[in-house]
Amino acid sequence: MNNLKNLHKLSAWEIGELVNTRQVSPTQVVEYFLDRIKKFNSKVNAFVYIKPEYALSQAKELEKKLANGEYCGEFAGVPFALKDFLPNKKGWQSSHGGVKCLIATDECDSVFCTAMEKAGGIAIGKTNAPAYGFRGTTDNLLYGPTSTPFNTKYNAGGSSGGSAAAVAAGLVPIAEGGDAGGSIRIPASFCNLFGFKAGVGTIPSVCRPDAWSATHPLCFNGGLTKTVKDAAILLNYMSSYNKRDPYSLPKTSDFVKELEMPLKNIKIAYTFDFGLFEVENEIKDTVLKTVERLKQYGFSVEEYTFHFKNNSTFLAEQWCKGITIDCALELNHLKKQGVDLLKDNKKDFPKEFIYWKNIVDKLGIEDMYNFNLARTDVLDAFEDAFEQYDLILSPVSCVSQILNTNDRNTKGPKTINGKEIEPLIGWTQTFLANFAGYPASSIPAGFTKENVPIGMQLISPKYKDLVLLQAANLYEKRFNWKDFYPDL
Repeated sequence: MNNLKNLHKLSAWEIGELVNTRQVSPTQVVEYFLDRIKKFNSKVNAFVYIKPEYALSQAKELEKKLANGEYCGEFAGVPFALKDFLPNKKGWQSSHGGVKCLIATDECDSVFCTAMEKAGGIAIGKTNAPAYGFRGTTDNLLYGPTSTPFNTKYNAGGSSGGSAAAVAAGLVPIAEGGDAGGSIRIPASFCNLFGFKAGVGTIPSVCRPDAWSATHPLCFNGGLTKTVKDAAILLNYMSSYNKRDPYSLPKTSDFVKELEMPLKNIKIAYTFDFGLFEVENEIKDTVLKTVERLKQYGFSVEEYTFHFKNNSTFLAEQWCKGITIDCALELNHLKKQGVDLLKDNKKDFPKEFIYWKNIVDKLGIEDMYNFNLARTDVLDAFEDAFEQYDLILSPVSCVSQILNTNDRNTKGPKTINGKEIEPLIGWTQTFLANFAGYPASSIPAGFTKENVPIGMQLISPKYKDLVLLQAANLYEKRFNWKDFYPDL
């Protein structure tokens, strides 16, 4: 392999190995990916801006360390992308997902950014996301839609769609994601990536002024990767105990060293729909193909029937309320200080956000009680399953693909199989895991007739992140999805 012609086909750890052994230089790597961004970003609209001068200067600094014989980390010289959503790189800017009036300078680094730089990575730019990360697609009024590179008519998924499209298109080897309802897993599904959302307590989340603001539902920082090993390396750097996170746990695993440990007698419960969702037949067919594949790989897989007290629309609406609360508080607090953004800059916000903002402003104690009853319903249903099984398998998305619209407001469908659904998140099966904080991932499982990737969701019990990674790693060894990326 000519390393300088095929870097985009490699995983992040493979590039880091080439850099540490000085087969390629950090500058060569950065220039290679800057060139790919220049050539191909317009096809998918993944990056909203890049920082070439910064990335090249960091590459030069890394070369000095390498010249002195230093080992520079598993991701040495690897360009990485940050999500243009919350603050994540001090001195850069964020837009809360393409909300013009909310553009501001970042005051701190994210856990992902800190981890990647510690591992030798180089920040290269920021990727597209929807306003407030408040939907399962990526589109916004400022930057427009992001497409999956496999068929650019269709959306990359969200809310970390820009990051997923960037990795799948070979514009960077690894990129930041955030997941409050599926925002890592959904775009991973539509872009043929491994998207891992850690369980509650594994990766610290330090929020201020309200330390509990990322817990209704539980929100997680993470990454989009081509391989499970990249995700395990990243988790090793992101996982730690932080006493200022009320849910933070001590680190108990070396996710890389233990990734290859043998797994025995793993029982997987599979479901098409959790007894809740409408699902397209093309997705159901892929579930069955994945089940047969897993059985061939040595897993015990059985269909399981879930029993929920609530229906999918009610649960999706509870998620919409929960995720809007802190966004609404931020705007309300600014209004008290004399800055009424919704009055003065209403055109910057999608109408769906304003709709839910108006609802949560009127919530009372019974509404919060119902929200917690919904979370309890999810917790009990999942724990019933985990009494018998080690993992749960389900589709990530209930639909095969989502066509980009030309109004900068791409959403999911309003109906599936003729039945009405909630269009922001109700066509996914991912947000359930965020109500209670279970580790969950998307694993590539095939393609639709329109050549859009389909991902399957794996969910493990709380505090079993390692088991999920080990199972996904075994799956990847047999079903090598890294061979499927398009040649743009």
